[in-house]
Amino acid sequence: MPERPYTMLSCSVSLDGYLGDHTPRLALSNAADFDRVDEVRASCDAIMVGAVTVRTDNPRLLVRSAALRDGRTARGLPSSPMKITVTERADLDARSRFFATGEAEKLVYTSTARVRNACARLGPVATIVDGGPRVRMRRLSEDLADRGVQRLMVEGGGVVHTQFLADDLVDELQLVIAPLFVGDSSAPRFVTDGRFPWHAGRRATLAETRQIGDVVLLRYALSPRFEDR
Repeated sequence: MPERPYTMLSCSVSLDGYLGDHTPRLALSNAADFDRVDEVRASCDAIMVGAVTVRTDNPRLLVRSAALRDGRTARGLPSSPMKITVTERADLDARSRFFATGEAEKLVYTSTARVRNACARLGPVATIVDGGPRVRMRRLSEDLADRGVQRLMVEGGGVVHTQFLADDLVDELQLVIAPLFVGDSSAPRFVTDGRFPWHAGRRATLAETRQIGDVVLLRYALSPRFEDR
């Protein structure tokens, strides 16, 4: 068993590097790319987003295609992958679509000090995991591997992206560029400030460029474990 799952970080950004604006859902992708993302989701054991994404986007994080869901169930898997989030304050709504949809297990990682509060709020709808004094993504990844997660898809937001990238825990970056500008410096960005392993002295390896309608997919190999498929 690997010490951590094969990890793909997937997101869409504007031409000026934002994940969206301050509206609930700015459409950065298109239908063809949503289908591609659906296929990637169906190939994974777990999907992870941060607590801010759960609160602001209210995502379901389910496989949309009936054929892909049927393919998973034929392999003895839940129709959609396990869902994971991480929270410092445990102030999530148990009625949100993240928790209320899908039959696969939901995991909530939080700090030791917040475990009791998280159990009270979310215990009936999720498995609460004690992440230690402060949740670290490497420890979280190792715990997921211990739980049998072999392929992990990280879908946001910027703080979670930053933590995974800065800790060198990403094997593959799937970055979709949308043909529009947000133009608001207060909008959420792809990453926040951090010390990243890729810089002027160590450039990331571009593995694929693909036009999908009016957006462009850039796939970067960020570790020797990169799977060119």
